[in-house]
Amino acid sequence: MATIYDIAKKANVSAMTVSRVINNTGRVSEKTRVKVKQVMEEMRYIPNSVARCLVTQESMIVSLLITDITNPFFTTMARGAEDAAMRHGYRLMFGNSDESFSKEKDYVEMILSMRVDGVLFAPSGDQSREHLEWLQRQNVPFVLLDREVPGIDCDAVLGDSRDGAKRMVAEMIRYGHRRIALVNGAQDVSTARERQAGYIEALQEAGIEFDETLVMQTSYSREQDLSVAHWMELDPETRPTAIFAANNMLALSVLKSVRSLGLRVPEDLSIACFDDFGWVEEANPFFSVASQPAYEFGEQGMQLLLDRIKNREDKPRQIVLPCDILMRQSVGRV
Repeated sequence: MATIYDIAKKANVSAMTVSRVINNTGRVSEKTRVKVKQVMEEMRYIPNSVARCLVTQESMIVSLLITDITNPFFTTMARGAEDAAMRHGYRLMFGNSDESFSKEKDYVEMILSMRVDGVLFAPSGDQSREHLEWLQRQNVPFVLLDREVPGIDCDAVLGDSRDGAKRMVAEMIRYGHRRIALVNGAQDVSTARERQAGYIEALQEAGIEFDETLVMQTSYSREQDLSVAHWMELDPETRPTAIFAANNMLALSVLKSVRSLGLRVPEDLSIACFDDFGWVEEANPFFSVASQPAYEFGEQGMQLLLDRIKNREDKPRQIVLPCDILMRQSVGRV
């Protein structure tokens, strides 16, 4: 691999001049700069990013840590973050915690060792405060995506989970459903708390009593082996006619369980959920969803992060993105 000394020799300049061209520092004539860059291209020179970081105190690398790469919401979010980073000359380092606190810890250690300039962080839950405080102590800027963490005052791009859940459940009630079950994420995740609060508000405003037996708490991960059989075994007057899943991965698990019982959606049971399914829904619209603008989460989060890297003393900013309620085939009328 070519070195700066090889470049300097062929371009007939000093190694210091080559370094200044690479790092865009110091005084170099435009003619010399063009010549050095031409030689670098001819020799296919790849700058040493570690050495560059030592000179400029910037790695031009930012990290994105999300909780579930299989979820179309997060993959679309990642694309928005990557596009925004590349527009500003940054490269994106990716991590997937799988909703795991221990795996998240491993990624935070890697992020710190890589000396990245900043982090877009979708926390696994409230316990992520430990990792965020670790980043703060190391003076690493970060922006939270999708989820809040109590006790952490920072930049964030969030969805209106409470309002989105409330509007979706209200729409299901408008379709005639009075017994609506909720399959939710763990209560140590802010979005799960907010979506359950919206679910309860919609019931109360419709004069429907909240029934704790119609709430299932689990993890947002698709790997959960859910069963709704216990609800379907209830008396016809008390069993749910609809299920609201707090995210799209849970909705898929619910659908799998419902079909394993020989039930049809929406003829026997309606299903709606939070977050859309990307191109799958565009190709074959089926699930009724409270849809969040996933791409904008990543794009606006990255813009907040780059602003924070440049202006660390600014007050924290929070962006709340609204949901769209999309009624499709999975919810039928009673």
